[in-house]
Amino acid sequence: QVQLMESGGGLVQAGGSLRLSCVASGSFFSINVMGWYRQAPGKQRELVASISSGGSTNYAYSVKGRFTISRDNAKKTVYLQTNSLKPEDTAVYYCNAWVRGVGDFWGQGTQVTVSS
Repeated sequence: QVQLMESGGGLVQAGGSLRLSCVASGSFFSINVMGWYRQAPGKQRELVASISSGGSTNYAYSVKGRFTISRDNAKKTVYLQTNSLKPEDTAVYYCNAWVRGVGDFWGQGTQVTVSS
């Protein structure tokens, strides 16, 4: 099992930045892929960015060039640096961990609100 704890959300003005963090704990050997998803009111949950254990990254088109995902395997932590935030980035951001042969795990989410 993997437990995920997010932090770093909050209220920020358009153009501002936030750094989200997600710490993993539990009994597992390694997490293959960690990622961030978001869900805005009335919308489906969508992938924001993901990173493999080897460092390969993937971004949603809407955040490319503004957000950066990184991970510290020793600290079992994944980060999402969000810059040039827009009101449409407002959502609950969820941390995700995928463990091969086991499945997906989710954090409880952290609210990001961007005011115009």
